[in-house]
Amino acid sequence: MQIKKAVVTAAAKSQRTLPMQMLIDEHGVERSVLSIIVREAVRAGVEEICVVVHPGDAEAYSKLVEEVGGRVRFIEQREARGYGHAVWCARDFTGKDAFLHLVGDHVYVGEGSKGCAQELVEAAANEDCAVSAVQVTRENLLPYFGTVAGQRVAGKPALYRVDTVIEKPSPTEAEQRLVVPGLRSGQYLCFYGLHVLTPAVMELLSERAADPGATRITLSEALAELARREHYLALVQAGHRFDIGVKYGLFYSQLALALAGDDRDRVLGDLLEVVATRGMVPA
Repeated sequence: MQIKKAVVTAAAKSQRTLPMQMLIDEHGVERSVLSIIVREAVRAGVEEICVVVHPGDAEAYSKLVEEVGGRVRFIEQREARGYGHAVWCARDFTGKDAFLHLVGDHVYVGEGSKGCAQELVEAAANEDCAVSAVQVTRENLLPYFGTVAGQRVAGKPALYRVDTVIEKPSPTEAEQRLVVPGLRSGQYLCFYGLHVLTPAVMELLSERAADPGATRITLSEALAELARREHYLALVQAGHRFDIGVKYGLFYSQLALALAGDDRDRVLGDLLEVVATRGMVPA
């Protein structure tokens, strides 16, 4: 499997301005969140990128990724029918090809020399199937993420064969259906915001989009059906995802980028000085 295309979703009302936020990357260069996400995809070997946007946003977004030239195109989501519908809007772009999918309100910071997306793409190519990145996540964060369960692949401790997918489960539902052998009590495998998806996913989303009664289409529904139809894996990522749409999300993203970058020692020293100084201030 070769993954040369990527789809970035950035069309939700609550998400529209988030990719425009500015951060300092690992090399000390000021970039938009969208630029950082696009560069993550390019680093993984992607050659063409489609960004799904709210109508009228393409021009503003295009100015944020001028450095990658003709690699990026924009498609509008003209109906607000959910996250899965936004992915489906890129169906003509992906065609019959597998593709990398990233969300436009997450920043990914890897722990090794490889980027998070690159690690995922290599796993999908090696396993020749759809693979979703997941992270071991505490129970109190379940309302924010799709969650999977399955059995660990023999000899590959970071890979799980997915058999169940539930969108933002309740703790009770998770305890009943999403417990994964080997994880501590109260910990689950939650989506990371990165997927390598096969053309079958677009077919499943098309089935939902054609249903006039389906006012809201989720990606998790399609992935749950995918797990029943074909080999589908989850990869536990060693890096970290940062949702910039939550409280302090942009701050945590910036801090993680700084501590993973060229200016790590300087930033860490400055942080320690701030903490020490703050501790001396009377209450």
